Parts: sequence; C-alpha cells; structure tokens
Amino acid sequence: MQTPRHRASRASCLVLAAALIVGCSEAPPPGGPPPVAEVNVVTVQTQPLVLTTELAGRTHPYMVSEVRPQVGGIVKQRLFREGADVRAGDPLYEIDPASYKASHNSAKAAVAKAEANLKVAKLTAARYKELVKINAVSRQDNDAAAAALLQAQADVASAKAALDMAAINLGYTKVVAPISGRIGQSSITAGALVSASQPDPLATIQQLDPIYVDVAQSSVDLLRLRRAVASGQIKTSNGDRAGVKLVLEDGSLYSLPGELQFSDVTVDPRTGMVTLRAVFPNPDHALLPGMYVRAVLEEGRRDNAILLPQQAVTRDAKGNATTLVLNDEGKVETRALQASRTLGDKWLIDGGVEPGEQVIVEGVQKVRPGAIARGIDVSAPDVAARDDATAG
Repeated sequence: MQTPRHRASRASCLVLAAALIVGCSEAPPPGGPPPVAEVNVVTVQTQPLVLTTELAGRTHPYMVSEVRPQVGGIVKQRLFREGADVRAGDPLYEIDPASYKASHNSAKAAVAKAEANLKVAKLTAARYKELVKINAVSRQDNDAAAAALLQAQADVASAKAALDMAAINLGYTKVVAPISGRIGQSSITAGALVSASQPDPLATIQQLDPIYVDVAQSSVDLLRLRRAVASGQIKTSNGDRAGVKLVLEDGSLYSLPGELQFSDVTVDPRTGMVTLRAVFPNPDHALLPGMYVRAVLEEGRRDNAILLPQQAVTRDAKGNATTLVLNDEGKVETRALQASRTLGDKWLIDGGVEPGEQVIVEGVQKVRPGAIARGIDVSAPDVAARDDATAG
C-alpha cells in the first residue's frame, strides 16, 4: 500500500525526468556549427567638414601710445577723465606756457629786426651798384654792400626758423592725444614738473576697437596643415584670412567673428610655437587687453571627410590605429587606419576604409578576424535624425 508520502515522491521523480528529456531535446547536437554573432555596425559615409583648431591666447590692443611731454615745465592742469575715450588731437595736459610765450615773442622781435636790417642792406647795395658805374665808390665798397645784403637775407631766414621753433615749443605746452582710444590712469597731477626726456609716460592710450588676439600654434601642426592644403585634402575658404571664433574666460562664445590677420615668420626656439594674430571688432569694449581667451580657428574644409565613432577605433601593440570591418561575405577583417585627429566623439579618418563599408562599433568582443558575423546597421537612425534636425 502506497502512502501519500510515497505517491508525492514518485510524482516528483516523474516531473524531473520529463524536464530532463525536454532539455536534452532542445540542446544542439554535439559537433554542430556555433551560432552567428550579432554586431552593431555603421556604414562608412563621406560628408563635408569644416576643420577647426582651438588655441589659447590673450587679447592685445590694436594700437598703444604712451603720452610723453615734448617740452619741460610745470603742469598747470589735466584736461581728461581717467578711463574715458579720447580722440586724436584732444588736449590732455597743459604745461605752463609763460616762458615759451616769452621765447616766441623774442623770436618775433628778432625776425622784425632782421627784416629791418635787410631793408637797409637792400637800399645800400642798390645805391652802390649805381655809384660804382661812375666810379663814385670803389669796387671793394660795392662788393661789401652786396655781401652785407646776402648776410641780411640769411639773418632773416635764421630768425624766421627760430620763430618757427618757438611756435612749435609753445604749441607743445598743450599735450594732445596722438591716437584715438581709451586713456588709462594719469601718472602725474597738476603742479608736477615734467621734462622732454623723461622715461615715464604721463598716461597710456589704447585703441580697443578693433582688438588683437595673439595665439600660439606648434610648428608641427602648421606644417601638417600646409601639407594638407598643398595636397588638396583641405581647401581654404579665404586664403590666409581664415575665420576665427572666440571663447571667453567664462566659457561663453563671443558674439562677433574675427579673421586671422597674419602668421609670424619665426618659430620660437624655446617652445617650437608660431604666433598667430587674429583681429576682432570690439564696439562695446567687451574685450579688454590681457584677457585669457580661446580662439577657434577655421583651418579649411574637407569635402569628403570620413568620421568614425571613437569606440570603433582601437590601437594595436605598436600604437597604430585599427578597426574591424564586416566585409561583403559577412567575415570580420582587421584594417589599419590613418586617424589624424579627434573631433568630439569621432575620429577623422584619412585612409584605411572606403565609403560603403561596414565598421563594427559594438560587439567586437564577440568576434575575431576571419569569423562570420551578422551586422546590424545603427548608422541609419543617426543620419535620419541629423536630416530631421537640418530640415527643422
């Protein structure tokens, strides 16, 4: 007689045996082909691309002028407000003109005296010229009168030159702005004694609109860029006047674009860097001299650029860039790449893959070169999303 406990144990054995039979029937037969691995791939495509380089630099005034006196004397007054904008020719300081006025008046008197002497010399020379014809005076006296006339003319010219110099010095008692711009702090006050040869400027004027931005680029990158342009890989849009954008210290983008003005012809032997200078409009004086900025330079454009996600590019033992490609037969191949630079989360590829080929981006750990794999193209949604964003 079977007890309830024996019947439950027998039922459990039957269920376990049935499960084993089902499991064995679903398992692949020994020695069969392994399942085909699935990997995510992207189709290599070309696209137009504007290449840029971000370089650190500082702002510099477009023009700088140190205001210095050209005559000495006591400063009577300062005629500007520190930190204000001034125009070329605006008076900045007034030096006591009393002594220079006296010199000017003395020079005027010397001119009048020389002109009076010239008048007498002219009359004497004319009279002696007639008298010598009738032998009323000697030839020696006539020659002396002619020489006295020439000397009187020279005295007039000398006196006029001294008058001009006195007028110039008198004008220099008004110290004016040599350029337009923003004037800084004054180094002297009224009552100070200044001299024409003093080394320290009275003030400094800086023209801030436009303003320079000086950045440094390595000579290696400059040579690489020039080779790419010469070979036709990169096309310049406007010669050496490339477009430049500016990123400020707080990370914000400066609203007005600039342009590259020149590249220095000398490489700094200590750093191997070349100085590049860009010029930016600065109507609101938002950029001040000495600010740290980052300039984004437009190097050129590439019409048929190839970009690959960074996860698709690996490095071999020698450090060379490689990737896995799924060929037309569904087999995995290893390709050596020429990856020149990163752009965001992608690599710019100069060679190694061709448009239309499929590059594995996910699932590389499931396959090895020569293996069969099935690719799932994940590039189409990205392209569609990009097209939608462009159309919007």
